[in-house]
Amino acid sequence: DAAMMAEELKKEQDTSAHLERMKKNLEQTVKDLQHRLDEAEQLALKGGKKQIQKLETRIRELESELEGEQKKNTESVKGLRKYERRVKELTYQSEEDRKNVLRLQDLVDKLQMKVKSYKRQAEEADEQANAHLTKFRKAQHELEEAEERADIAESQVNKLRAKTRDFTSSRMVVHESEE
Repeated sequence: DAAMMAEELKKEQDTSAHLERMKKNLEQTVKDLQHRLDEAEQLALKGGKKQIQKLETRIRELESELEGEQKKNTESVKGLRKYERRVKELTYQSEEDRKNVLRLQDLVDKLQMKVKSYKRQAEEADEQANAHLTKFRKAQHELEEAEERADIAESQVNKLRAKTRDFTSSRMVVHESEE
């Protein structure tokens, strides 16, 4: 967009220079015609009134043309200034956009660092959870084994009690029969 504005600016500058050259040429022509008019006035004194009228008409035409070119030149200068302002605005906006991009990139970098930190923390927490789960499973397994051993021991105790009762009962029976 700025390149297009610069191209428009160059065109306006070229047009302005062209109009300035035309203005100088027309001013020179006016001077020449004024000189010729002066000569014609001398001729008019000798009876060349028609020639004077033609020259006066031509002078008015050239003055009108000069005025038109001056207006065009004024408009071109206005257009040129307008494009210069637009180029400045676009340059400023471009600089602001660049600053915003840098700020956003900085923010993105900081957020990415936070994300990496959170990922690392999550991985560490995951590792700890896995370690705790492993310990829990080991403890649970040991508990199950201990319960199983306790059940076996209780069963053996019950068997021994039963044998002891049987043995005590049979001794009592034997002891009673001896009496």
